[in-house]
Amino acid sequence: GQGIEFDYACVHAAFALEDAGFESVMINSNPETVSTDYDTSSRLYFEPLTAEDVLAVCRTERPVGVIAQFGGQTPLELARILQGAGFTILGTSPDAIDLAEDRGRFAELLQEMEIPAPPHGEARTIEEARVVASRIGYPVVVRPSYVLGGRAMEIVYGDDELETFVRSAAEASREHPVLIDRFLEGAIEVDVDAVCDGVDVFIGAVMEHIEEAGVHSGDSSCQIPPATLSDEELDRIEDITRRLARRIGVVGLLNLQLAVKDEKIWVLEANPRASRTVPFVSKVIGVSLARVATLVLAGRTLAELESEGVIPADAGHYRGLPFTAVKAAVLPFGRFPGVDTVLGPEMRSTGEVMGIDADPGAALAKAMVAAGHALPTSGTVFVSVANRDKRAIVFPAKRLADLGFSLLATTGTAGVLRRAGIPVDPVAKVSESLGSAPDGATDNVAEMIRAGRVDLVINTPFGRGPRTDGYHIRTAAAAAGVPCFTTMPGAFAAVRGIEALLAGTTEPKSIQEHHAGVRARPVQERLGFEVGRARARGTGVA
Repeated sequence: GQGIEFDYACVHAAFALEDAGFESVMINSNPETVSTDYDTSSRLYFEPLTAEDVLAVCRTERPVGVIAQFGGQTPLELARILQGAGFTILGTSPDAIDLAEDRGRFAELLQEMEIPAPPHGEARTIEEARVVASRIGYPVVVRPSYVLGGRAMEIVYGDDELETFVRSAAEASREHPVLIDRFLEGAIEVDVDAVCDGVDVFIGAVMEHIEEAGVHSGDSSCQIPPATLSDEELDRIEDITRRLARRIGVVGLLNLQLAVKDEKIWVLEANPRASRTVPFVSKVIGVSLARVATLVLAGRTLAELESEGVIPADAGHYRGLPFTAVKAAVLPFGRFPGVDTVLGPEMRSTGEVMGIDADPGAALAKAMVAAGHALPTSGTVFVSVANRDKRAIVFPAKRLADLGFSLLATTGTAGVLRRAGIPVDPVAKVSESLGSAPDGATDNVAEMIRAGRVDLVINTPFGRGPRTDGYHIRTAAAAAGVPCFTTMPGAFAAVRGIEALLAGTTEPKSIQEHHAGVRARPVQERLGFEVGRARARGTGVA
């Protein structure tokens, strides 16, 4: 019940178990899911995922095993309780789950394996948090342990913000210490989804985030194959994934989050469960990772599945895809007037979409359209960026001007663009009166956005602070339905998408047509089962 991505994994797991001859028992209290359809599992319990209720179901059903890795974070927290009550946890053991989830144990493991990780610490009091932050240096990421969706996670830039966010993180996970990590500004964030059978590791794909590190993976757009990572970097990422999966003791799914900066690869966290990107990866490569993981939990090996053609033998299969797939988040800001649209480490999206095309820019443009934010091909672009982004904004601004867009900018950004020879008209900030705005700025940008005179907004904030002007600009854009990009990588991606739209290279094509050029065998045949599914009685798996 924690998201449609986990619902996807549960449904594919139930179907795989049925095809393999098991009865499946589903526990889910969310009726707005496919996993609660009566024909998905053998038996369905509408019960909350609490220890008391799940134990009651297990005592009634007496399953041969319990699968805890497809439902998000909550089932993982129940795994040790269920094991203590005498029930078998299929796949990754509760101790291995704790090894990955407990920041202290995981950090010791990374150090032992000589795998780089950002400097970090733990704190249970404000005083301890100040000591840790002073030791590792700002900015830092403050987050609770054992939570989903980046809840209560924040990027903190100074002591004045630290106390507030440490208290919030402590409230979100009272039984565990608050985690404090050094934030790697400007890094490229990477996600990996893989399946391990305890010996071999199948890497579904390495995804490169379009937004910079610090944006929650559920909100950040990402693409397959990666756009800027070299083959050598991908080799190192795959090697780290295999080593960690075996060392942790993963049996089933593993999600690994990493950051690449200055040719160094840092491990951020490992999640021994289904991630929010599993459906995306599965649709891109044409292999259901949840189904493969379920077969592994049922006793099959990856070597067997590879020999049967269920998974590809080529380790780098996702690198040579003849298309690019882009995942974009569906953000509900239009339904919440006044909410700041800046993306950060706490997840805010309510869904996701995918765009596929041979042209990476066209794939992004399709994803934006599907997410409800069609990119403009003409009109006016407003630009206002933080000082750290003023050099980087020159290229996308020049490209937009060359494509025929009119540019508006706040006075500081306008000065940078003019010195680069880019035509731009200055406009007043929200906080500036028209009479006092420098450089002949006219009009208030928020009013222009509300009046429909702006077609695209690029606005990057700095730190947290009040950010009064940026807040008004972004909320005005959200209310008017104007696409608004709050990171420089997002702005670069938008320009590529607009170029593809203007070039007319976008072509609608079904996902089956895309897959036809990659793997010719039918999906059911690749998965190693007959199309018809026969239920077997006498065993139960919850």
